[in-house]
Amino acid sequence: MGSGKSAMGKLLADKLGLTFIDLDAYIENKYRRTIANIFADEGETAFREMEKNCLHEVSDFEDVVIATGGGAPCFFDNMEHMNSCGETIYLRLTPEHLVQRLSSSKAGVRPLLQNKKGNELLQQITELLKIREPFYMQAQLIIEGSDEEIERQIKLLDSLA
Repeated sequence: MGSGKSAMGKLLADKLGLTFIDLDAYIENKYRRTIANIFADEGETAFREMEKNCLHEVSDFEDVVIATGGGAPCFFDNMEHMNSCGETIYLRLTPEHLVQRLSSSKAGVRPLLQNKKGNELLQQITELLKIREPFYMQAQLIIEGSDEEIERQIKLLDSLA
């Protein structure tokens, strides 16, 4: 959450002449509800099932760059599926960097971070990363550094396998 997947995904799609798809936006458009509302009304389990189904749908599209939500790689066989369908990239940031980015954005509208600030937000992000990073590290390309370094590395990508 908050790593810049959507911004860097758009940048990469533009650079490669591909279509950009934000999986969370795709889900919200398909179900005509926000992710937060789906979480609140149906719970995380139902959302993750919707997310998996939508991931499989968009994975069949050609010439696309897809940005998933932060939890998508960690459920079902999603990471294995993504790796089998295309090139996967993990934008790796420290928990402190994520807190800085999320504190100045809409952290409050993210279901797993609601009402978290300061040290509580850092603790929540650190705990989520401990659980999620083993999945993220299965990505075929790991890009890390400052925002500027990540953007520079994305701009240097000439193609995806």
